[in-house]
Amino acid sequence: MAELLKGMPVAKALTEKTGAKAAELKERGIIPTLAIVRVGENPSDVSYEKGALKRAGKTGVEVKRILLPEDISQEDLIAEIVRINEDDSVHGVLLFRPLPSHIDEKAVCETLAPEKDMDGITSGSMAGVFMDEDRGYPPCTAAACMAILDHYGIELKGRKVTVMGRSLVIGKPVAMMAMRKHATVTVCHSRTRPEDFAEAGRNADIVIAALGRTRMVGPDKLGENQVILDVGINVDEEGNLCGDVDFDGAEPSAAAITPVPGGVGSVTTAILMKHLVEAAAAAEKSKN
Repeated sequence: MAELLKGMPVAKALTEKTGAKAAELKERGIIPTLAIVRVGENPSDVSYEKGALKRAGKTGVEVKRILLPEDISQEDLIAEIVRINEDDSVHGVLLFRPLPSHIDEKAVCETLAPEKDMDGITSGSMAGVFMDEDRGYPPCTAAACMAILDHYGIELKGRKVTVMGRSLVIGKPVAMMAMRKHATVTVCHSRTRPEDFAEAGRNADIVIAALGRTRMVGPDKLGENQVILDVGINVDEEGNLCGDVDFDGAEPSAAAITPVPGGVGSVTTAILMKHLVEAAAAAEKSKN
């Protein structure tokens, strides 16, 4: 039976550490503050917002909710981002995406000051990930994968990691972060030949599945005694939450595997708060 890499213990440990740092900042008169910018009423955004608010309460940070109508103009949304950039009381921003189709999402993201970008949506933040530099903040979900591996003492150095998916939200940044820890990384995607995809999955020591497709990764794409991180959050035909990995098919042969729900997703808000407190500390340092 595989070890279950549950996210809750990871989130709890991160929250305790981040909360202690937030308390230290408060003693110096600095209250770490996150602005959540939500356009419209997307159910997944609302759900994540609730989780972020709950995590903020446990961490001891403040949150400003900025709720905007779905039909807001691009000009007005950009003006709101500029206002937040200029607000010294706000240390970090979480902007929910995707934005409505009438808005140029890239233009809005690039308006956000990189030092306030908590989820790696600006080119400035992503440059730090891809150039192996300690600047900006990586996407929270990619960082959550690394936090889980670290918490459970799973070494990356010298190991073969296969990342399934190449999005800028998960696949590409998590591949870069794994290489930064000296893993040998293979990235598979929708244009990878099926036989190569399966071979890369079977030959890996660690598999990170981030495809956004329900239970696409089954035993035919996996090997023995692997560590499997399932980043997918999907709903199956019966209305149940499930991942990109066929858990029932993969678990018997795996060394360790994250559940869905209760795995990677449960760590992301803890990472968000970690980034926020780091941003607040950086803002304090820049003023001194």
